Amino acid sequence: MKKMKEMLPIDRPREKLAAKGPSALSDTELVEAIIGRGTMKRDVRMIARDISDKIRSSRGLPSYADLRDIEGVGETKAAQVMACFELGRRYYAEKNSARRIIKPEDVLPLVDEYRGHRQEHFVCISLNGAGELLGKRVITVGLLNHSLVHPREVFADPITDRAASIICIHNHPSGSLEPSSQDIAITQQLKEAGTTLGIQLLDHIIVTKEGFASLKEKGVL
Repeated sequence: MKKMKEMLPIDRPREKLAAKGPSALSDTELVEAIIGRGTMKRDVRMIARDISDKIRSSRGLPSYADLRDIEGVGETKAAQVMACFELGRRYYAEKNSARRIIKPEDVLPLVDEYRGHRQEHFVCISLNGAGELLGKRVITVGLLNHSLVHPREVFADPITDRAASIICIHNHPSGSLEPSSQDIAITQQLKEAGTTLGIQLLDHIIVTKEGFASLKEKGVL
């Protein structure tokens, strides 16, 4: 196997990618393009070949520890490979992959059933670090026009989910989209509790039959 410096520039993976696109590269060449260089003892092509073999034998992405076991793969190269796979998974996954929440409107289909209820339902959804849905739970069902909720009830399941963040939603049977003083108070309590627990409250959304209101967009968060 030729070392990278022995190859013609046009045959090197990064130059080849620029000229022909990533689809023209083999798996090993793609890894070469990602990690960029080798070590004093091992050329980048040898390391890339071992990483490609590890990926194939793992039938997917090997673990960080598996990559570190390869001679010539340190913290930086292992992190580069892991990060590339995760970025690809987030943006180019199959259509049946986990639902990703990016903006308030993405939440609405998850709570559509509660928008016309005569009782207030307080719902919490858990998200991972990619903003993907881990779980959805009704925390409390209140009276005609209000619901009492405590941070420990809201965060109990997200902690179990190992969630990175949550979004809270509740309906207003009155039809008003204006947050009440109680809505603002519980939002601040949840924000503070989330900061302590390391689980960020991304938004608190009020829904009715007619629309929705994001407390983040209103400046409450």
